[in-house]
Amino acid sequence: MGRRSCASAPVILVGILVGTIYYTVVFVVIEEWLGLSSASGLLNAIFFSCLTVMAIISYMLAIFRDPGRIPHSYMPDMEDESTPVHEVKRKSGDLRYCQKCESYKPPRAHHCRVCKRCVLRMDHHCIWINNCVGHNNYKAFFLFVFYVVTACSYALILIAGYTIEFLRDDEERTHSSVNQQTGTSVSAPVVLKVVCAVILVPLSVALIVLLGWHVYLLLNNQTTIEVLGPNLLTWPCPTAISHIGSGLKFRTSHDGTEHDDSSE
Repeated sequence: MGRRSCASAPVILVGILVGTIYYTVVFVVIEEWLGLSSASGLLNAIFFSCLTVMAIISYMLAIFRDPGRIPHSYMPDMEDESTPVHEVKRKSGDLRYCQKCESYKPPRAHHCRVCKRCVLRMDHHCIWINNCVGHNNYKAFFLFVFYVVTACSYALILIAGYTIEFLRDDEERTHSSVNQQTGTSVSAPVVLKVVCAVILVPLSVALIVLLGWHVYLLLNNQTTIEVLGPNLLTWPCPTAISHIGSGLKFRTSHDGTEHDDSSE
């Protein structure tokens, strides 16, 4: 497989959206509403910046981290009684074997037609990271969605609070200016706030649904610990992945035993 390009159009679009939303929230909304020199303004800016930084770190890791390759030496262990037959064999009785990669496939491993190779515990190929979401980068992807949902929700709260106070405090001045002026002009900051709000509402809804879906998968298909780790303190950190193992064996929430990964 050739070297994968990370600078795809969707990835660039995500970068533009993140930059636009961050600038609008911090340097337009917070600055005009609370002031970055005030304690409340500074605290809000720092908190939103931390969410943004963690989202960017998680996003970069999801993009650049290999989702998981099957070792060339991998062979399904047919003598392991703890491994269900359906996880190492197809319905026809044949071992799970990828003709394109010319290798056996562990449970949950699948061949990605975009990446042109098999991926350990493949979830899906995501165009927004131009990479597969698999064993090694699933936590980074999950945390990216989590931090973005939190940041978008927080941004909407700030924009809503700013808008309500602005309309309330400037109602009389707005009416008088409308009566005195023959025309009205719209400033760039106002356009930015409107565009930002229009983007944030559907984006937040879509990402909340996506986050909820992945939480459901984590709680039903496998233990949350398998992806996020046994230490609660390391859950928010996308680089803490020492607990995920090799991707050839995994635990499930149904039996608590390790399995050799190999089912369609």
